[in-house]
Amino acid sequence: MEKNNFAFGRKNFIVITIGMAVVILGFILMSGAGSTETAFNPDIFSATRIKLAPALAFIGFVIIGVGIMWRSKDKEAQS
Repeated sequence: MEKNNFAFGRKNFIVITIGMAVVILGFILMSGAGSTETAFNPDIFSATRIKLAPALAFIGFVIIGVGIMWRSKDKEAQS
């Protein structure tokens, strides 16, 4: 029985971790103070919150998908 019998290789875990960091960065950029009943905060309509942050989160999810689907060369040699 092999010692390292993981479904993913080292490169897969690195790519998935980078994707998760990009998703977390996107969600952090989306967060912030909102408007209340008495005070309006125009920052909720900033380009960072509406355009950049969702795009970063989507790109991060795509990177995670690539990391999951990537077939490592060491796994091909084993099959």
